[in-house]
Amino acid sequence: MRPKVPEDEKRTEVVKLLLTKEEKHRLDSFVRTGRFGCRSDYLRFVVFRRTGMKKVSFEPETKEQLHNLDYELNKIGVNLNQLSKKMNSFTGYRMDDNDRQLLKQAFQMMMECLAFLQKHLR
Repeated sequence: MRPKVPEDEKRTEVVKLLLTKEEKHRLDSFVRTGRFGCRSDYLRFVVFRRTGMKKVSFEPETKEQLHNLDYELNKIGVNLNQLSKKMNSFTGYRMDDNDRQLLKQAFQMMMECLAFLQKHLR
C-alpha cells in the first residue's frame, strides 16, 4: 500500500500530451532506461529538474562585448554564406585573393571570439 499523501501534495491535475507511436515508444524507452516508475515520473523529472542549469550574469561592459561578438559573428556568417554561394554557383570558380582575405579575416575574428568566451566563461 502507498503511504498517505497530504492533501496539498496530491496530484490531481491532468495534462494531456499527444504523441506519435514512435514518440510514445521513445518516451517509454527513456522511462525504462532512466529507471522511473512511470511516464509521469519521468516527465516531471524532465520538466522540473534544475540540476545542470547555470545562471550566468555579466558586468555591463562584458554584456556589451558579448553583444558586439554576436554582431561580428553574424557578419562572419553572412560573409561565409556569400562566399559559399559564389563558389557553388559557378562550376569553374577559383578562389581569388579577396576570397582568401575574407576567409583569413573570418578565421581571425572567430579565434578572437573564442578567446574572449574562454576567458569569461571559465
